[in-house]
Amino acid sequence: MLKIGLTGGIGSGKSTVTQIFSDLKIPIIDADIIAHQLVEPGKPAIKAIAKQFGQQILTDQGTLNRKQLKEIIFSDPEQKKTLEQILHPLVFAEMESQIKQLSSPYCILSIPLLLETQMQDFVDRILVIDCPVEVQLERVKNRDQLNIETIKSIIASQVPREQRRQAADDIIINDADTQALAEQVKKLHNLYLSLT
Repeated sequence: MLKIGLTGGIGSGKSTVTQIFSDLKIPIIDADIIAHQLVEPGKPAIKAIAKQFGQQILTDQGTLNRKQLKEIIFSDPEQKKTLEQILHPLVFAEMESQIKQLSSPYCILSIPLLLETQMQDFVDRILVIDCPVEVQLERVKNRDQLNIETIKSIIASQVPREQRRQAADDIIINDADTQALAEQVKKLHNLYLSLT
């Protein structure tokens, strides 16, 4: 099975693109969804994170205080690295397990930090969702109600746009309407089917 690693900066439109592939009946395995499941109360990952970062990153209900954790890891690159060392091996192991259960010509592995984790060898092709930085800032500001400085620090913590584009086998430019986006996805869908 052909494994397409879908990646892109924050606010580039990865979720919209994966939804279009999903509408074409292509299985999606999403690293972010897996990471969320791994930190549910009682799971080993949340215990390891609380042990490392302290109980203040848990809410009174025992769930992860994502806002608190985000502030810690985006203000200190070492802390970010520590969190990744806990989570990433678990995420990729779960993705591997889900891939084995599929029977489709190809699948989309949505991995926002594909290049940052240097896991390019985990996939057969890299699909980058790209848009100008101004578009990213606007989308994330509207979606997450974060201030511009926080968004800029998140963008700065990710692989630079140019580096991402250079690593790509395929690029979708997401700076127009959903119709234009769907047409780009359809072309790639046909390409991926022909490759299998």
